[in-house]
Amino acid sequence: MNKLPPPPEPLVNAMTVDVEDYFQVAAFEKCIRREDWPRWPIRVEDNTRRVLELFAGHGVHATFFVLGWVAERFPVLVRDISAGGHEIASHGFGHERLTNLSRSEFRDGITRTKCLLEDLTGTAVVGYRAPSYSIGPGTLWAHEELREAGYRYSSSIVPIHHDLYGMPGAPRFAFFTERFGLLEIPVTTVRRWGRNWPCGGGGYFRLLPYALFRRGLRRVNRGEQSSGVFYFHPWEIDPQQPRVPGVTLKNRLRHSLNLTRTAPRLDRLMRDFRFDRMDRVFSVDAYADYPVVALQAAELRVN
Repeated sequence: MNKLPPPPEPLVNAMTVDVEDYFQVAAFEKCIRREDWPRWPIRVEDNTRRVLELFAGHGVHATFFVLGWVAERFPVLVRDISAGGHEIASHGFGHERLTNLSRSEFRDGITRTKCLLEDLTGTAVVGYRAPSYSIGPGTLWAHEELREAGYRYSSSIVPIHHDLYGMPGAPRFAFFTERFGLLEIPVTTVRRWGRNWPCGGGGYFRLLPYALFRRGLRRVNRGEQSSGVFYFHPWEIDPQQPRVPGVTLKNRLRHSLNLTRTAPRLDRLMRDFRFDRMDRVFSVDAYADYPVVALQAAELRVN
């Protein structure tokens, strides 16, 4: 009697953490001046260590996109993340959205942060994620600057409509930029009813029912045979963080909704799916494995 072949191994998804503190988010930038950041209680170190404990409990390794601002103040934390087998990548220096920076300011920030993180860990930093996913139609020059600075991949595009970010016409899955040979790895979305819907973490992970989110990621893994990219922030597992005055109702809900549920949902997520570091899920040098795409403000061309 012929035996049935064993079922295929589940695909591995990329687990990522954007290491920034609660007072540095875009939702609060009109209420908290950058020069006042040091006056706010800093919680990013303790929260990130809680994240490390959560990952260790599941045997998960992840990619941590670290702000240079955080790395300067907590060098031991950065070293401990790296020593735990996680990938250290760059989130820029001061969480400035690219739309608020000149090219030279951007260049200085990504170079400064890359050097700082490499000095702390003794390992090459090849990955980057833009604050607030702010690589879009008006900031595509960032891909050239990243490649010139020595980065090999970016995870800075979300192909959805959003009031703060998004490039809905961009590919949903990893691609190489045509001119600069940089691997861009978009945050995961699902395609339904003629449009892309978020399925990559952040506020949507706290907002949507877990069963719906799980169904979307399974569709990407099983139906489209593609690895997903998941992200969250250390402050999202911290419901006791200080309340920021003067925030609009929309931004307060966006930031604080269901913070008590994030850690339990992450625990479920890591039981339901397999995860690893970005640089092990995606091959940054495998040019034959991904399409080459020319991103432009008005159109997309695939070769």
